Order: sequence, then C-alpha cells, then structure tokens
Amino acid sequence: MRYVIVCVIKGEAGRFNNEMRKDIFKKFNAKSSKLPAHFTIKSPFEYEGSIRDLESALYKFSKEEEKYSFIMNKYNHFDDRVIYMDVNMSKEAKEVHDRLIDLLSSFEYIKFNKKDGKNKIFHVTLTSKKVPPIFGKLWDYVNQYTFDFTCHFDNISIFKWEDSTWKLYREFKIERKIK
Repeated sequence: MRYVIVCVIKGEAGRFNNEMRKDIFKKFNAKSSKLPAHFTIKSPFEYEGSIRDLESALYKFSKEEEKYSFIMNKYNHFDDRVIYMDVNMSKEAKEVHDRLIDLLSSFEYIKFNKKDGKNKIFHVTLTSKKVPPIFGKLWDYVNQYTFDFTCHFDNISIFKWEDSTWKLYREFKIERKIK
C-alpha cells in the first residue's frame, strides 16, 4: 500500500488554495497534487503490513499535543518547477512538527530525507506539473492574487492511494489542551 501523511489546510486558506489550483489548471493546463490543500509531513511511502501501531501512535500524539498557528501570506517557488504558498511556521508549531517527525522516525518503514524531515521547506503547492515552459506566465498570474491567512497545525491526516487517487484513510485532530 502507498500512504502519505499531511496536514490538511482547512477553512479560508484551504479554499483559496484549492480554487487557485483549479483556476491554474483551467487557464494553463498546469496540474498539482490530487490531495486537498496541505503541507506534507511525510512524502509517499510504501508499506504492505498493518499500520495499526502507527495509527495508535498518531492518535496518542494528537491527544497530547496542542495546535499552533502558522502564517501564509506570500508565494514562492522551487526553481521554475513548482509554485507554492509559503508556510511560515510559528516556533511552537515547528516544535510540534519536529516531535512528530521523531515519532514517525521510530517506525522502521518510514524513512525521511532532507526534503521531508525536520528541515523541510514548509509549503502548500499551487502547481507542480508542466510548469517550466510557462513559469513566467504562471508566476505573474498567481501574484495578482494576494492573501494573508493565519492557519493552524491542527490535524495529521493519512491518505492512501486507491483507484488512481489519494483517499483520506484517517484524520487525527490536534486540539488545544485545557490548562
């Protein structure tokens, strides 16, 4: 089985990203992920065994942690290949993320590289396929639409690859602790 672990971006920011991606595809035929608006926690990985232990660990983690904010207010890009919305993690949200990476690293079938470990570039992709030939046009186009969102790292979502698309398998909500 193929899985990916992400934080789904919800609310106004998620809607903005999802609509921008549809618009970019309609106007430029440049595609993005089949996942909803998200930042990646663990890029796709294969595992044929049971992931019940992983699910139990993520459930426990989600109940012990607090949700923290991050800001999205500017575009950025990886060379001329990918255009994305920058994610500016708060110190606290980054610390939760890093503890989550430590937890996920304890599973033998989950391996991180520099692009998806603790020091990743946090981003929410707008377009990542067929970009180079039209990068300039795409970059100019998206920059017409300003945004400023305060979001929360408030979920850990596992998606499973089925029927040629990503389907939500489990969502673990991170809710603020009562102090």
